[in-house]
Amino acid sequence: MLRRSIPLALVCAITGLSVLTVLTVPAGPASAAAPSSASAAHTAHTAHTASAPCKPGSGLKLRGKDFTGGATLPDNLRCADLTNAKLDEADFTQKDLSGALLHNASMKEADFTQAKLEYADLTGADLSKADLGQMHAKHAVLRNAVLTDAKAGQAEFPHADLTGAIMARADLTQADLTDATLVDADLNEATLGQVEGRNADFTRAKMREVKLGQAKLQFAVFKGANLTEAEFTQAELRGADLHGATVQDASFIQADDVNLTGALGEPKNVPDDAVGSTSDMPDFGSGTDTGTDTGGGVLPATTTGGRGGLGLVLVILSGLGLSLTLILWGLSYRRRVERTARFTAARRTAEEDVIRLGEEIDALDFDYKVNHMTAGSVDQDWRRALDAYEAAKQALNTAQDIPQLGGVASAVYQGRDALGRVRSRMR
Repeated sequence: MLRRSIPLALVCAITGLSVLTVLTVPAGPASAAAPSSASAAHTAHTAHTASAPCKPGSGLKLRGKDFTGGATLPDNLRCADLTNAKLDEADFTQKDLSGALLHNASMKEADFTQAKLEYADLTGADLSKADLGQMHAKHAVLRNAVLTDAKAGQAEFPHADLTGAIMARADLTQADLTDATLVDADLNEATLGQVEGRNADFTRAKMREVKLGQAKLQFAVFKGANLTEAEFTQAELRGADLHGATVQDASFIQADDVNLTGALGEPKNVPDDAVGSTSDMPDFGSGTDTGTDTGGGVLPATTTGGRGGLGLVLVILSGLGLSLTLILWGLSYRRRVERTARFTAARRTAEEDVIRLGEEIDALDFDYKVNHMTAGSVDQDWRRALDAYEAAKQALNTAQDIPQLGGVASAVYQGRDALGRVRSRMR
């Protein structure tokens, strides 16, 4: 028995395998030679497991545990079940909580700086005044979560579900809300400056006095949202849907592609090229009558001798001049509208190509990370694809006419070509 136990101990010490795995190792001299290959296989398996999504709550069972008062958190919280746990002021800096189950957990003033919560479920969790700076919460669920006064600068919430979340006065400067769902969320007085909100759904969201300066909100949905006194300074709103949204006193200073069709209330600082507003129509004033109607004729204000005839001629000439001016203005306006419409259609097509390239990269991201961890090599084509995507976005943002959109098409082509080579090597 002693001769049998020694190699088993060596295997445990070298490979770090579980007791259950060790018990399956054959006895005798062959088991003593196994550590090298077994260790390599275990390392590869660990790398794959660390990246793979898991069923939320399938890890450590920590339901209702109290970690306040300086209690030590376990090192491995990936996929842990922390339902109803007390984690106020806990330090999660750079910790991996991917796939963790945090239903109704109390995490007030906790520090999640650069923490990973991808695919985590924080339904009903309390994150009041928490520090969520640069937190990674891709595909996370935060339905009805409380993030009041939270600091979430540069936090990443792509594809996250924030339905009904309470985020009043939260700081989400430069946060990523791409494709995020914020239906019925409370964002009153929140700061979303420079936020990435493409395709985000803000249906019926409460957004009074929200700050959205320089926000990228292409194709975002604001149906029925309360945007009273919201600030959209220099925001990008191409394709954004504001039907039924309340925009009373909302400011759109230098905002791009504003379409207020179906919006309610009177906004201010609306750009001249906005759609669905009256700002693109000339104001001719109400006018005043200068004569008196007598038997169906209109008399000029002065009807004495030749002066009356001269006044009538001047009135006729003024009318002709005004008519000619309106005709020329109408032709010029129509040309501008047609030119803008052509560019708008071309830019929308280019933007959709960029969005699809980003989605292709996002879809391949997980498989690439797994392959990269196990192979231990850097794929230059992957880097080329990422660079091409950034170049395409930059070209799209700076394009002013249709010829300049050619740079977008070129970058998208290069990105897809590089992705094709990456896929072929991963099969």
